[in-house]
Amino acid sequence: MKTTSEEIIRYADMFAAMGTESRLRIMQLLLSAHPEGLVVGEIQSELEISASTLSHHLDKLKNEGLIEVSREGTFLRYTASTSALQDLLGFLYAECCTRNRAIKLKHIMETCK
Repeated sequence: MKTTSEEIIRYADMFAAMGTESRLRIMQLLLSAHPEGLVVGEIQSELEISASTLSHHLDKLKNEGLIEVSREGTFLRYTASTSALQDLLGFLYAECCTRNRAIKLKHIMETCK
């Protein structure tokens, strides 16, 4: 299935959102805490990022659909959006697994696991 221009733009925006060290570390941390996620204070403590800077990074990741947020009383809990990440990785692997017709089917299946 061919990827549309809109999808490519969406994926590029997702990659751009993760394109800083701090945001990539946030994603890594949230994935390590999956599926429960972490509250803001836990993220801040773990990564030693100021509250305002962390808020900015979390907003960027949330706006691109890479993380989800839920309110628990006075706390905000963040979780990685595994479905968004699966879409992103699927986009990368789709071309890998369909473009090169010279690769045998068995090798393709092993590569795409």
